[in-house]
Amino acid sequence: MLETLRHRPVMAVLAVAGATVLIVVLVVVLTGGSQPTLPLPGIGRPARPGDPFAYAPGHQAAFDRRAVAGSNQVLFAKSPGGAVATAARVASYRGVIDSVTAGTGVDSNMLEGIVFLESAGNANAIAGRDPVAAAGLTQILAQTGQALLGMHIDLSQSRSLTARIDAAYAAGDGSAVARLQARRAKIDDRFDPQKALAATVSYVKLAQARFDRADLAIESYHMGIGNLQQVLDRYDGGRAVPYSQLFFDSAPDRHAAAYALLHSFSDDSRLYYWRVLGAAAVMRLYRTSPAALVQMAGLETTSPAGADALHPPGATQSFATAEELRQAYAQRQVLPLPSNPGALGLAYDPTMGSLAQRLGQPAALYRGLRPPALDLLIELAARVRTLSGVSAPLRIVSTVADRQYLNLLPLPPAPLTSTGYSFAIQRRYASRRQADALQAMLDQLQALDLIAWVRSPQTIQIAVASDAGRVIVDGP
Repeated sequence: MLETLRHRPVMAVLAVAGATVLIVVLVVVLTGGSQPTLPLPGIGRPARPGDPFAYAPGHQAAFDRRAVAGSNQVLFAKSPGGAVATAARVASYRGVIDSVTAGTGVDSNMLEGIVFLESAGNANAIAGRDPVAAAGLTQILAQTGQALLGMHIDLSQSRSLTARIDAAYAAGDGSAVARLQARRAKIDDRFDPQKALAATVSYVKLAQARFDRADLAIESYHMGIGNLQQVLDRYDGGRAVPYSQLFFDSAPDRHAAAYALLHSFSDDSRLYYWRVLGAAAVMRLYRTSPAALVQMAGLETTSPAGADALHPPGATQSFATAEELRQAYAQRQVLPLPSNPGALGLAYDPTMGSLAQRLGQPAALYRGLRPPALDLLIELAARVRTLSGVSAPLRIVSTVADRQYLNLLPLPPAPLTSTGYSFAIQRRYASRRQADALQAMLDQLQALDLIAWVRSPQTIQIAVASDAGRVIVDGP
């Protein structure tokens, strides 16, 4: 079972991460309180050949760990009442979960993770208002329950009782709601927690028999056995492979048919397995380290897309003033943007740093990034070019800025801008192919826990993990 939801920032990789950029070094002499001279931009080396983010055989566990961390923000952002409250509800079913999984070969922790993800511990949850849809603790479709799992589901009565439950709830009659819910559980097994959990175990066992892999069995619970089999068919003729291989070894330019089908399913089905693993890890933290869970929930929900989880406040230097930022350049903690953007598939918006004069600073001070962020930007641009076949550059509209500069902006800054781990790309593309290629890369990099990103009307704001440079060189 995976223990880590998010990787702790690894500052030691800074020495490695600058490998893709050559900087013309100026000797900086600090005397008499004078400001450090900014280094001149150097020539950026081309991106590495191939796809440095692709699956590597023998590294399944590493890819799974990163994918759990990169996929789990939804567990905190969308859990009713928050992740801690959801964990408390789910924990109340642990005895039943242990009972129905005993002797079945199905991991009780994974079943608990399914409950967390599917219903947040609400045995009366329905995906909509009609119980023909997914319903109950493990969100089983009426048709699946009846045809595949042998559940007793009187759909007509279930619909009638559901309508009466809704009316009683609207009237504030809690006792009537409870009474009607108990009646519904007797005619629709999906609303009986023990029967719903037992049916889910049956489904997972069927999937394990089909695929002979626990990871594929769990993934199929949301994607569907038939749909997952179709993806495997398109990937390698139907042979069962680790799910991390199926996901990360599929791309628009590699196993393209499998990639297209995998990304056509709605509701982020392709991330389901890792989110179940993440939910199981949340439940473990709830029992063993509740304070750590509360802290993690805060990091995942206080900034857009969970950017604070990549760089917890206080763990990464944030530049308060232009002087601090100059020192970072002098110490090569921040590097100037390369002088050959066109060769790298990039363009720099001329307005970057346009407010610098108000602080008595050159615009060049606000055109740089931490080495890992710069490395990732170069690789991202190269992959977008490869996938799209479009030579037009991605336009960079913002990079590092100190907090004094950010206070001059009319709108709140994006997370991590003052750390140098963040940049923004203009949402103006040469073609739909270029836009699709960028989206494909955002999905892949987020799944690897290398970025957190948010979309605004004008830009894509991307925050980069501190170990991105190491991953580019060595893999996960």
